[in-house]
Amino acid sequence: MTDQIALITGASRGLGKSSALHLAKAGTHIIGTYKSSRDEAESVAREIETHGVKAAMVRFDAESEDPGQFADTLAQTLQSTFGADKLDHLVNNAGVGVHAAFAETAADQLDTLYKIHVRTPFLLTQALLPHMRDGGNVLFVSSGLARFTLPGYSAYASMKGAVEVLTRYVAKELGERAIRVNCIAPGAIATDFTGGAVRDNSEINAFVSSMIALGRVGEADDIGGAVASLLSDGMGWANGTRIEVSGGQGL
Repeated sequence: MTDQIALITGASRGLGKSSALHLAKAGTHIIGTYKSSRDEAESVAREIETHGVKAAMVRFDAESEDPGQFADTLAQTLQSTFGADKLDHLVNNAGVGVHAAFAETAADQLDTLYKIHVRTPFLLTQALLPHMRDGGNVLFVSSGLARFTLPGYSAYASMKGAVEVLTRYVAKELGERAIRVNCIAPGAIATDFTGGAVRDNSEINAFVSSMIALGRVGEADDIGGAVASLLSDGMGWANGTRIEVSGGQGL
């Protein structure tokens, strides 16, 4: 992946950060987005650069900002930091979680999930097509919850189901440009997602581990490594595919 450039939304922490670091180890330059903590994002950028690649962090609120305007910012960043005009990889990673029973899920919760998990990945990918190199990659992030069922995640999982359908359509329509489009579906991961319950609550961790064939919850690096693999030439014939990386959760 030497001299390639990847854009990863939500790259300042969790799965996005791990994906950025794994791609950097493979020689890929990184543009990451963050929502609020510039200091945290800049710290990640410095860590990325220890692998001998360039990094830039750009603010982008996936809930409220215009993807078209962000595309203009991206074009400026490509030129100023990387001396380039095209991306090789787009990883639509930014996300939030909502845990609420179906009967108690509020309309504003549903709207937030839709904006961040469906609307923005759709419109951002669309807006960045002129800045994508032919033969590149688009990766959407789904969830194991789109396959197995846990009470309290009906809204979140429904959005991820939409992402999986979107993946197939975008793969079909971008095939003429040889752009591969896939989605990765993580299982339960020990990060700060949804308040860090899987990571910090020993009872929840043990319960979830009991549902996973490999006997433990996932770590961010389990997903970051998989993302780097999916974008590599070794996975060059995977297209329009949902790839679950869950350790065998809910089998």
